[in-house]
Amino acid sequence: MNQDLTLEKENKMGTMPINKLLISMSLPMIISMLVQALYNVVDSIFVARLSEEALTAVGLAVPIQNLMIAVGAGLGVGINALLSRSLGEKNFEKANDAAAQGLFLVFIGYLVFLAIGLFGTRAFLVMQTDLGNIVDYGSTYLRICCIFSFGLFGQFTFERLLQSTGKTLYSMITQITGAIINIILDPIMIFGYFGFPKMGVAGAAAATVIGQIIAALMAIYFHKTKNTDIKINFKGFRPKGLIIQSLLYVGIPSIMMQAIGSVMNFGMNKILMSFTPTAIAVFSVYFRIQGFVFLPVFGLNNGMVPIVAFNYGARNRGRLIKTIKLSILYAVSIMIIGFLIIQLFPEFFLNLFNASENMLSIGVPALRRISLCFIFAGYGIISSSVFQALGKGIQSLIISICRQLVVLLPAAFLLSKIGDLSLVWFAFPIAEICSLVLCTVFLFNTYKKVINNI
Repeated sequence: MNQDLTLEKENKMGTMPINKLLISMSLPMIISMLVQALYNVVDSIFVARLSEEALTAVGLAVPIQNLMIAVGAGLGVGINALLSRSLGEKNFEKANDAAAQGLFLVFIGYLVFLAIGLFGTRAFLVMQTDLGNIVDYGSTYLRICCIFSFGLFGQFTFERLLQSTGKTLYSMITQITGAIINIILDPIMIFGYFGFPKMGVAGAAAATVIGQIIAALMAIYFHKTKNTDIKINFKGFRPKGLIIQSLLYVGIPSIMMQAIGSVMNFGMNKILMSFTPTAIAVFSVYFRIQGFVFLPVFGLNNGMVPIVAFNYGARNRGRLIKTIKLSILYAVSIMIIGFLIIQLFPEFFLNLFNASENMLSIGVPALRRISLCFIFAGYGIISSSVFQALGKGIQSLIISICRQLVVLLPAAFLLSKIGDLSLVWFAFPIAEICSLVLCTVFLFNTYKKVINNI
């Protein structure tokens, strides 16, 4: 029975027309990512109704939140890639081991953020600002998100297990359900409707973690009942060095890539705070809005990775190349549409967040200038994930380091020294152009040394 199910999966991953396969794998993830983007925006819209200080505080908490996502998603990428490659090689025992060892690593990751939530949130906020209200708001919000992050980690892990075997529909259901619960609970818990106490920013955090926990429970249920081609058994479990090494070889570069984003965000907060806290509120709004553009591309990414990894394991070069080409085409198209929308309607998006005249004067040029990077980003996102799917995660790491630490932060710092805040935003498109060049070089070398030899 187990092998019949695996053969059925192989017929889909190895024989279905690539365009149809990519769309069927990606569309559920794109839809769920759009819902995720919606709940991120709604969350911040309600927080902004409390005060601009509350919105700024949530923006200062973003680096740690992104770091949690980095660890969860990075380990998920490692599990996803190794599982799909093992199934392509028909190594079912290795696929099961990858799932069990991956869950072990995820649990260790949660313990790290539990400790941060218990002991480190206030110190982290004080590193960025000495404004008392902002520190209080941010520390309260971040503490809840960290302590209850087992929901986030469980959701990421079991959704990736479903994705790695082509069952992206169930991942979509869990993500959408978690996001909808968050959206419903946000105003109830923030403002105290229907008999609930008015919790303010703590209510926003509580709504977030409740949605994540419910989504995680659903993902576990779907894995147990629908994902019968992967068997996880912890009886007599012990860490296996070779499997963990394989997971981390792909996962750590992915974690570091996204963790570098947290470092970038922290550095940008410091630079922007030297001008005005309102600039951080604008930066927070930008991150919420960009989700509507970037997250669908990440959904496409999640659909592409198992296809590339499977066909690499199955030694099917033609299908692998076609998947990469179509993914780049779709990603670039999505990003260009997003760029045009933000260029045309920046005031509309800022007014969703109760923007003051000062916030509008800073935010309109900020959104238009940062969004220039969208033109180049789709190609870079897909290229980086191709390297991960082929087990070349170190190349993705190098690209991320160069884009965000070697180029973006220094460029923003130097532009800030001119004394004009509106120039700082140009650091984003500058960094993305440099990333495009580096991605092209690495992709060409990967084609010559890896893909062309299949």
